[in-house]
Amino acid sequence: MGLTQRKSLTIGAIDVPDRFLSPLVRGLFDGDGHVSNFVHCPTRSTYPDYKYERYWVFFNSASRPHLEWIQARVNSVLGIDGRIEKLKRREGRHDFFRLKYGKHASIALMQQLYGDSDVPRLERKWRIWDAYRRRDFGADGGDRTLMCLRTHGSEPCSCTNSDTSA
Repeated sequence: MGLTQRKSLTIGAIDVPDRFLSPLVRGLFDGDGHVSNFVHCPTRSTYPDYKYERYWVFFNSASRPHLEWIQARVNSVLGIDGRIEKLKRREGRHDFFRLKYGKHASIALMQQLYGDSDVPRLERKWRIWDAYRRRDFGADGGDRTLMCLRTHGSEPCSCTNSDTSA
């Protein structure tokens, strides 16, 4: 790949064999990605006890072609699809984009990236995945978080304040 000026604006596709895609994507995630895991109360007034746990993985870049390359390669090699969002431009800054994977796609992606607990990784991001995996998957590997109904008694729901982004 080499060193170039303004890499974050100019990076595009990376020539990597399919067998090395997961380690590369893991490195890109560790460097330019984040995960968001929180419990959402989407219909508080109608169903105050209905809670839904969110788990999203994001890749961030000022280079849309780079995110398009990640999106296409992850889809073609791993069969996992995400979508690219353009974020609101801050004054005096370049356009900025993020590639977002929804909950089930994020779970599948993390299983590919962190399937072996001994792979090189950024610990703080892996710990969020590991806590989610341990908490929300049973011994059979089944997802336990599709509909999370938790009661708070007479207390107001504060679930949306439990964001764990890294």
